[in-house]
Amino acid sequence: MKHILFFTTHFYYLDMFNECASQSVSLKPSTTRLLITFYLLACLLFIFNFYKSKSVFWKKRTNILGFLHSQTLHVNKKLNCCTGILLECFDQLKTLPSNKEGLLYGVPVSIKENIEYKNYDSSCGLVVYLDQPAEKDSVLVEVLKRQGAIPFVKTNIPQGLLSYDCSNPIYGQTLNPHNLQKTSGGSSGGEGALLGGGGSLLGLGSDVGGSIRIPSSFCGVCGFKPTTGRLSSQGVKPVYRGQKAVLSSPGPLAKDVDSLALCMQALLCDHLFSRDPTIPPIPFNLQIYQSSKPLRIGYVESDGYSQPSPSMARGIREVKALLEQAGHTLVPYSPLKVSYVLHELIIRGIFADGETSLCQLTMLEEIWLHTRREINYVVFFYQDYIQETIAYWKRCNIDVLLCPMLGPAYNFLYCGKVTSVLSYTILYNLLNFPAGVVPVSTVTVKDEEELKHYTGCYQDHWDKVFKQAVSGGEGLPVAVQCVALPWQDELCLRFMKEVEQLVKHSRK
Repeated sequence: MKHILFFTTHFYYLDMFNECASQSVSLKPSTTRLLITFYLLACLLFIFNFYKSKSVFWKKRTNILGFLHSQTLHVNKKLNCCTGILLECFDQLKTLPSNKEGLLYGVPVSIKENIEYKNYDSSCGLVVYLDQPAEKDSVLVEVLKRQGAIPFVKTNIPQGLLSYDCSNPIYGQTLNPHNLQKTSGGSSGGEGALLGGGGSLLGLGSDVGGSIRIPSSFCGVCGFKPTTGRLSSQGVKPVYRGQKAVLSSPGPLAKDVDSLALCMQALLCDHLFSRDPTIPPIPFNLQIYQSSKPLRIGYVESDGYSQPSPSMARGIREVKALLEQAGHTLVPYSPLKVSYVLHELIIRGIFADGETSLCQLTMLEEIWLHTRREINYVVFFYQDYIQETIAYWKRCNIDVLLCPMLGPAYNFLYCGKVTSVLSYTILYNLLNFPAGVVPVSTVTVKDEEELKHYTGCYQDHWDKVFKQAVSGGEGLPVAVQCVALPWQDELCLRFMKEVEQLVKHSRK
C-alpha cells in the first residue's frame, strides 16, 4: 500500500511539473527550481515515512507537513507566491517531541522572503542580493522554532520591498487568490496570496506603509502590524537602512484573529527578550485580549485626502452598525493634517530632503549642512505630530479606532501610479500605532455600480486612476482596519476579534 501511495504521489508531482513546464508562458529559472523541489519532496516524504514507519509521531507529522506542501504546490502553481522550500523542516521534526510545551507546537509557518533563515537568501527581490545566504536565523525564526513552529516555505515580495504590488525580476508576479487578474498586494504579497489560497496556516511578514495590511485586505485574510519595537527586527532585512519616519514592524498574517493573537503570545516570550535585549520584556496580556468590556470607538469615514472606494466605505458603515448593536459607543473621528503629514513628514522623512541633495550632487556642491537641517526639521515635526495626535485621541475619549482600508485589490500596473491612498495605512507607521486588518464582506454588483460615479476627494487625475485601479472587483474581499495607541497591541487585537465575531454572527 505504501509503495502504491509513493508511486501515485511520484507520478502526480511529475505530471504537475510537466504540465507547468509545457505551459505557453516561459518559466523563470527560479520557478523551475521551485517546481523541481516540490517534486523531490514527494520522494523525500516517502523515504522519511518508510524509515520512520514505527514512530506514530513521525507518521502524523510528516503526513501533515506533506499534505501542506502538496497544497502549497497547488497554490503556488496558480499564484506564483513562493520563493523557496525550507527543506530543514524535516530535520526539525526530529526535535519536536521535546518541545511539546511550545504554543505553536507542530504548526507549519510560512515566512516572508526578507526574513533571514540560515543558509537561504533574503534577496528582497534584488539580483545584487542573490547567492548571499544568511549565516543564521533571524531572532523571530529562532523563537518560532523554540515554540515548536515549523517554518517550511519563503514567500514572494516586490523588488526592494518598495511597492504595494508583488513583483520582481527574480521570482515574477504574484497573483490574487480571488481573481487572477488582480494583484495580491505587497510587500508581504506572497504571504497574503499563500494564506488566501489555502497554502499556509500562519505567516510572518513585515509592514512599512501597509505591507502586511494591504495584502491581507486584498487577499481576504487577517493581518497585524504591532507597535514597532514590540517584536525583534534583527534578521529582518531592510532596503532603506536608518530612516526613522515610516517605521517598519514584523507581524503575523493568518485566517483568523485568534491565530494572530496566539502567534504574538508565542513570540513575546523570555527567549525573545533574552535574544534581543532592545525589546521591552512585555509578555502578551491575555486578560486584555479576552476582555468583553464595552469599547468607545472612533470611526473614520474619510481622511479628507483619499476617498475610500464604495465597497470599503460600505464595510465601515456595516461594521459601525454591528458594533453599536453590540453595545459599543461609536464617535466620529477625523485624522489630523493628513495632507501635511504625507508631503512634509513622510516623503521628507524617507528621502531626507525631497531629493534636493541628489540634484545638488550633480553640481558638486556641499550638501551636508542642508541635509542636516532637513533631518532636524522632520524629526522635530514628526515628534510634535505624534504628541498632537495622541492628545486629540484623548480629547475624543476613545479606546480604539475603526478606519477604512485600501482596496479592493488592484488591477495590475496601478500600484505604482496611485500612492495617495496609502494615507490610510502609512499614517499608522508614522505614528507607530498598532493596526490590523479584518475581512468583513465582498464587493457587490451595487458597489461596482456606485464606483462608476466615484469622484474622490479632489476629482483630479489621481482619483480617476484609483477608480480604474479598483474597477472589476466584484467578489473580491472587503476589509476594515482597527487601530490602537502605541503598546496597546492586545487591545487592538481584541477589537479585531470583536469585529470578526460580529461579522461572522451577522451572516448566520
